[in-house]
Amino acid sequence: MADSWTFAVARDDLGQTTLVDGTIPAVADGEALLRVDRVGLTANNVTYAVLGDSMRYWQFFPPAVQGLGPQWGLPPLWGFAEVVASAVAGVEVGQRIYGYLPPAGHLVVRPDRVDASGFREASPHRAELPSPYNAYRATTGDPAYQRDQEDLLILFRPLFFTSFMLADQVADNDFYGAEALLVSSASSKTAYAAAFELHRRGPRLVGLTSPGNLAFTRSLGCYDEVVSYDDIDALDVVPTAYLDLSGAPSTRAALRRRLGDRLLRDIAVGLTNQTPNADAAEEVFFAPVQMRKRSNDWGRDGLDQRFTEAWQRFTAVVSGWLDVRVGTGPAALQHAWLDVLAGRTPPRVGHVVQL
Repeated sequence: MADSWTFAVARDDLGQTTLVDGTIPAVADGEALLRVDRVGLTANNVTYAVLGDSMRYWQFFPPAVQGLGPQWGLPPLWGFAEVVASAVAGVEVGQRIYGYLPPAGHLVVRPDRVDASGFREASPHRAELPSPYNAYRATTGDPAYQRDQEDLLILFRPLFFTSFMLADQVADNDFYGAEALLVSSASSKTAYAAAFELHRRGPRLVGLTSPGNLAFTRSLGCYDEVVSYDDIDALDVVPTAYLDLSGAPSTRAALRRRLGDRLLRDIAVGLTNQTPNADAAEEVFFAPVQMRKRSNDWGRDGLDQRFTEAWQRFTAVVSGWLDVRVGTGPAALQHAWLDVLAGRTPPRVGHVVQL
């Protein structure tokens, strides 16, 4: 078996990157070794790095394990891996697994609660981290999995989980009594997946986007109206809830000037660029919180069923909205990171890297 490798970014300068060679780790009792196979890279992954300290994303894959100093961070990725060694009953060599992966050739996991659907990662350093990121799905036990849709799962599943839970929370709260829902960064995958879920279910749905993305965002058909950030002063002054996925202070300020007390709710939904927005917003949406509520309301199986049904509705249309750009090898991962970080990726493009 060939040696392994790791891609890392400087925690205080995300544009500074390194690729280092390493050795394939050994597997101890109770552990399994995953070979990272195919991953995606979107603005969501940049979000993990931007919030690496405050939301503990850097803790999932400690750089010291890869022989790197604490100034480096490993931005988490979503994708598929293959079990290449296992000392755990029920986790078999050759299994294909979907989940949260490091930008590296291999990952040692400590599987717990192993069943037909996959396992939970129970390594001590991840015990206190948000539980949705510790679930690893076996493709053979995943109702949402289809082999010919792997790239859609890689690029959209973690985003769609956020989108699905965001739309659910909005509906669960009777749309906050709003007549209009405003969604910023409306051309982003997380935004338009949430819009797909919310469209025609309640208030008028208005997407806010940059002038260059107006045509693409309107072509999606999941917003009632799409408005440029330059035209905020033309918005109807009606009771409005704002779902902020852009993190742009100027957009928030313009909306507050335009809508005044008609802005009923101002909710930060992560970031799609490097400007933190949580402090300026009135509240922050974090998908695992709504997931826990719905797990209690519906049971885990009920939540999985609803997610799968929504995912199947979404995948029936989203392939027409997306051009997958596939790279090969660690250098392609580095290139895709810098491309997404710099905002050079058009909204129609999704980066997938075969490793």
